[in-house]
Amino acid sequence: MSHDIGIDLGTANTVVFVRDRGVVVNEPSVVAIYNKTRKVRAVGLEAKKMLGRTPGNITALRPMKDGVIADFEVTEAMLRYFINKVCKNPRFVPPRVVIAVPSGITEVERRAVKESAIHAGAREVLLLQEPMAAAIGVGLPIDEPIANMIVDIGGGTTEIAIISLSGIVFTKSLRVGGDQMDLSIANYLKKNYNLLIGERMSEDIKIAIGSANPLEKELSLDVKGRDTISGLPRKVTISSVEIREALQETISSIVEVVRQALDQCPPELAADLVDRGIVLAGGGSMIRHLDRKLSEETHLPVIVAEDPLRAVANGTGAVLQNLSFWLKEEY
Repeated sequence: MSHDIGIDLGTANTVVFVRDRGVVVNEPSVVAIYNKTRKVRAVGLEAKKMLGRTPGNITALRPMKDGVIADFEVTEAMLRYFINKVCKNPRFVPPRVVIAVPSGITEVERRAVKESAIHAGAREVLLLQEPMAAAIGVGLPIDEPIANMIVDIGGGTTEIAIISLSGIVFTKSLRVGGDQMDLSIANYLKKNYNLLIGERMSEDIKIAIGSANPLEKELSLDVKGRDTISGLPRKVTISSVEIREALQETISSIVEVVRQALDQCPPELAADLVDRGIVLAGGGSMIRHLDRKLSEETHLPVIVAEDPLRAVANGTGAVLQNLSFWLKEEY
């Protein structure tokens, strides 16, 4: 007996799907390690709470950067933790694992992901391109001869793909996502308010008052950080208008890549998109009015997937149901 596992190995979050059980793990891709021994202190939610708050002998870090492995050893430890968490029964043989990876990664990076998973306890590893996994996960009819366009905005990458007949007609991977938005917010506050904030605070601001288009009622938020001049803790009040300004450059780069994808689309498939439009997935798609912004720029209908955070993991789960077909050719 074996568990078959699907993993969305994201820069910000790792989501694990177990065959016949659904999504069982959804935790931050963060690992806390002891500096001297490199032993793991905590993984996931527990480790994220330590970001920016660790003593000198412990470091909390993200082993994934821009959708690829930045720290091989720590990623392996994180994968082992998640695999062991869902495969507790020793009678089970090592699992077969489907891992979603960005479409733009190199062959060396693909091999690194595979080797990490095998060292972490996987028996067999299939790599699936993230936009394909997201399209399957949101229920698009990818096997039909019609255009399906998916934009998956994750923590480290934005994946754009046009899919028809179970194949990717055009794909583009942009190493910009939710993390870049967080960085833009932190830089804006540093430049305009002389206030230093951590990545957790940046993410909280983005979720609370971030938007791509003007809101019906603009929001405000109290932000606490450290004054860069006095070095003392300080609190400022910022508005959603300011955060929209901070996010403008990142969102514009995503919009531009979507326009490039549409420009490269064959005429017959482009005609399908006039009616079918674009589907958004990934955590970054939950920014307020991002769908409206994209619709204005492309003149196409844009919808946000029902469960954008789990779209890729659900896609790996659907692939697990018919793994023999997908093992013939990696997408």
